[in-house]
Amino acid sequence: MMRFSAEDLLSVLLEAAPRPTVEAPRDARGLYGLVDHHGDLRYIGSTSSAAETLYKRIHRRHRTGSENTSHYFSMMYNTGRMWRDREDALTKADGDIAKALRNEFVVDHCRAVWLPLPDTVDIARLEAEVLSLAPDHAIAWNRRRMQAYGEPVDLVEATLRRLGWGVRELGAIERQRLRFLSAMVGPVAAPAPKPAPIRQANVTPFPKGPFRFFALDVETANHDRGSICQIGVACVRPDSSIETWVTYVDPQVDRWVFTYLHGISARTVQGAPTFSEVLPVLQDALNGATIYQHSGFDRSAVAAACINCCLPIPQWEWRDSVHVARAAWPELRGNGGHGLASLKQHLGLVFEHHDAGEDARAAAEVVLHAEGVRPVRTQSLVQAARIQHSDDEDFDLIEVEDVIVTVATEPVAAPMPAGVSPRQHAARHIGSTEIRQANIDHNHIYLRSFFEKFPTDAIGGSNRASAAQREIAVEWGGGAVVMTDLDGSKKFFRKRAWIREFFERNGARAGDVVTVDEVAPFSYRVALQRRLS
Repeated sequence: MMRFSAEDLLSVLLEAAPRPTVEAPRDARGLYGLVDHHGDLRYIGSTSSAAETLYKRIHRRHRTGSENTSHYFSMMYNTGRMWRDREDALTKADGDIAKALRNEFVVDHCRAVWLPLPDTVDIARLEAEVLSLAPDHAIAWNRRRMQAYGEPVDLVEATLRRLGWGVRELGAIERQRLRFLSAMVGPVAAPAPKPAPIRQANVTPFPKGPFRFFALDVETANHDRGSICQIGVACVRPDSSIETWVTYVDPQVDRWVFTYLHGISARTVQGAPTFSEVLPVLQDALNGATIYQHSGFDRSAVAAACINCCLPIPQWEWRDSVHVARAAWPELRGNGGHGLASLKQHLGLVFEHHDAGEDARAAAEVVLHAEGVRPVRTQSLVQAARIQHSDDEDFDLIEVEDVIVTVATEPVAAPMPAGVSPRQHAARHIGSTEIRQANIDHNHIYLRSFFEKFPTDAIGGSNRASAAQREIAVEWGGGAVVMTDLDGSKKFFRKRAWIREFFERNGARAGDVVTVDEVAPFSYRVALQRRLS
């Protein structure tokens, strides 16, 4: 009987390319994951019931089911114009239209991954084992550990344009939006009032570009992620110089829990702008740009703050510098990890942790080090500014002082991982292998002819239980770098879910050649060369 490893099953789910829910298999059971409108895997489940297929569970139940059970698409997007209270008979007509909009929104903007399994295996047991190994971000919806989203206004508008709804339907969903606001923040008898005029004088001017990417960090007053009290943005110019923009934010809360950690209190933010006053400045600067965060907290905090202020959540292009660090320094996995504190020591970064500006700059430096570039600091240091309060008391808040630190601007190699002998970081070809039809059919690439050129501590045994202590990073032209060790028995990459897409993306045929280059210690690039006719 075929054996299934929970580790391998989880790897397949994490690495699978998300697909529309309607494409889920109609004649198979197994494990699956739900992917939100940001493209993030948020829920892992199974068709443990023999009466359900993957299609029925994903496309029918999660997408179209009720909002207060385990139908997670329905629950997480029960918001704004897509909201309904199914227990309220008086609003049933409007609620049904809102629910129909939600169903279509999920079709347009959400995705799923799945892994069919034989009916003979214990799917419920495998699900429990996979959940025990899954990273928190991949199961954030499981057991309702995450709040419903604020309405993604732009995406909802795109779905409405596709549907071409008329006055009756648009009126119904607008009434549902007002009822949603009433349920969340109290009675609303009329459309939500326009925000108060923005006090632009209170918001620190944003640096002028051009910038090639940004890194953003926030600090919060308490456990409510929306209680943002400081925002820092590291702005990376084309020459890799970094200019940091920082502002305090008045979260307008009475409860301060994390003052001991970051030193920010109600007194600190007195006279500072509110989040609704800061957001337009960020929108102008960050729309259309790449924004790094170190873990998923900062994006969720911005979203929560928007929900608290009844503002649309910005649709920024978020990326995670933790993922970048994992690919660049795989040897830190299980050896300090890839948090900023560990990377600070490993890379020799200099910053004060739990200051939004400092942490944002550190995240940007992590990305630059991974690129092999030493960052040039052109720091805007947050110190004090004098803001006149209504009671005429002077209060020091923000004053910008430019400090220029001159360092070499040419690219230099990132610090070498501990215990690794210095090697040239320029790409180095280590071998090529001709692929056969069997490779394409079974999703593997034999590395036999140059296997000895891989690091020995990244080579494991013939199964997952005997995996190597260290992993390598594999760039293959897809959306994410693959972290895997090597199967020393079969002499190929242990994780193979990505290889199928690699072959399909490149139109691989028997006789084509796969090349492998070492681009950094424990980091490799795989490419395909077409067979000569």
